Amino acid sequence: MRVVRWFIALVILAGICWWFPLFHVATMKTATAEKAAVTFNATVFAETYWTNQLLASFAKTVKADLLLPAIQADSGAAKIKFARSLGLSASYFYFVSGSGHVVAVSDDEVSLAIMPASTNTEVSLQTGLVFGNALRDGTGLLNTSDYPNSQDFNDISAALNHLVEARVLPKLREQAKVGANMSFVGCAEVDDETTDLKPLKVIPIQTEVQ
Repeated sequence: MRVVRWFIALVILAGICWWFPLFHVATMKTATAEKAAVTFNATVFAETYWTNQLLASFAKTVKADLLLPAIQADSGAAKIKFARSLGLSASYFYFVSGSGHVVAVSDDEVSLAIMPASTNTEVSLQTGLVFGNALRDGTGLLNTSDYPNSQDFNDISAALNHLVEARVLPKLREQAKVGANMSFVGCAEVDDETTDLKPLKVIPIQTEVQ
């Protein structure tokens, strides 16, 4: 009887191990594929976000001809009313749109006069290599709390910057001519109010010659 009981116990134990294995053996190829399937892909995310969310959010921008006089009158009040910030960072962002006429073009920027009869550079569309987090953080559409892995959040920023460099800037450089009228949508990151507000430095998301 003791042998029978041991045999039954072993059969039950074998059944449990079959259905609930203590470990899983997989080939290196399978393990790599499984890891890739759950790895965050910032490039794919940025593409989907750009098409499905970002381009549909332009109605949330503040108009440049409203923002610029507000900054001129009281930059602190303009910040409270129109800007977005991330956590405890001293930097803040504007999601802005508007139109103006091109008063200057260089390798790194397209200068626009926005206010009626103005000939001064009031908005500077940046056309060089894109750095920083303006595109990721400026719209308020993405929250850092949704991305527990901070590297994933940083990768989103880099992927969005690359999309602007590849899709927006070549067309802007081609079309920007002194005297042309141009509309724009973009994000501005303000780190230093003495240099980033006058003119307002904007990373363009969309531009059109009118």
